[in-house]
Amino acid sequence: MTDPARLTEFSDPDRQAECLSELVSLGDWVRFAASQMGAHEVFYGHGFESGWDEAVFLCLRGLHLDWDAPPQVLYGRLLNAERSRLWALIQRRCVDRIPTAYLLSEAWYFGEPFKVTPEVLIPRSPIAELIEDRFEPWIDSEPETILDLCTGSGCIGIACARAFPDAQVHLSDLSEDAIRLAIDNIDTKDLGWQVSAFQGDLFESLDGQRYDLIVSNPPYVDTEDLDSMPEEFHHEPRLGLEAGEDGLDIVRRILKEAPNYLTDQGLLVCEVGNSAAALIEAYPDLPFEWPEFASGGHGVFVISAEALRERQ
Repeated sequence: MTDPARLTEFSDPDRQAECLSELVSLGDWVRFAASQMGAHEVFYGHGFESGWDEAVFLCLRGLHLDWDAPPQVLYGRLLNAERSRLWALIQRRCVDRIPTAYLLSEAWYFGEPFKVTPEVLIPRSPIAELIEDRFEPWIDSEPETILDLCTGSGCIGIACARAFPDAQVHLSDLSEDAIRLAIDNIDTKDLGWQVSAFQGDLFESLDGQRYDLIVSNPPYVDTEDLDSMPEEFHHEPRLGLEAGEDGLDIVRRILKEAPNYLTDQGLLVCEVGNSAAALIEAYPDLPFEWPEFASGGHGVFVISAEALRERQ
């Protein structure tokens, strides 16, 4: 239920009329959006580091402009219909706490846009930095086969396809809605010749396949953390976040089953976020490697197929 205290700014018709009249330029609306996000204490954990960054994206993409358009565009005057649209978007962001990606059905990952809906998590995994580095130093030759497990929108697998254009990439997800969306993103980017999507529970629909690289951003949020997360996260599908008391319900299955789907020199890369400590405690004998990220992020492990098989 919406907090009544949040409605004051946006429920006053006189205040709305004043804003629609006095906020003339796109820059005025970006400033207003950033101010309101600050006043309403929204959470910036879905791809933005500040209210200003998110306000720029919301206002420009809300009017179908490039989010990195030249600064001069901020001086442009807006039509009444454009102002009304931005008012409605800012209201939903601040009052209802709906993340910008869901308001616009768009999020950027690995330098390109992806269609997103509330049926999938909003792309934000730090694995993008590993993809950009082509998983060096763990991989020294281009993988022929790649699996994006728990793919959601398909962003990680599609990013891998961009980084390794000669590889065949498979996407897998339990959610039928997620697979439909991933296929939509594949088709929009004309990657059907390289990327295929499969619906099933983890490896269920991939019988007989072997991969040089398995990359996964599975559900890994423990029950306590999930209940205390900012409101924005509760607009995301619980299926994509929740993973039991210690956050490892899905990761345990991945570690057990992945050796059967990796090639001899294969590599597993998996994000576990804040559940990293629980993972290390649960598997003290597994030689996880934990990359450091220059652009921020944590809780991603790398482990070889050989190491997994030695400890089966």
